[in-house]
Amino acid sequence: MGKMVGEKIKKLREEKNISQQELAEKTGIAQTTISKYEKNISSPDFNKMIKIADYFRVSLDYFADRYK
Repeated sequence: MGKMVGEKIKKLREEKNISQQELAEKTGIAQTTISKYEKNISSPDFNKMIKIADYFRVSLDYFADRYK
């Protein structure tokens, strides 16, 4: 089994060298919510997942481990 969604969000964010706050501002998702995703406390709903995928220019398949 691959990484959880939160770990992938954190990896993408760190690769882009942006803070949780910057990601929050770009996606319209609260910083506290992004923190919960990255800690795998909660998972994004479909619409928020699309916002995150669009921001990082990755497919939803990336988060579903359909390809790396």
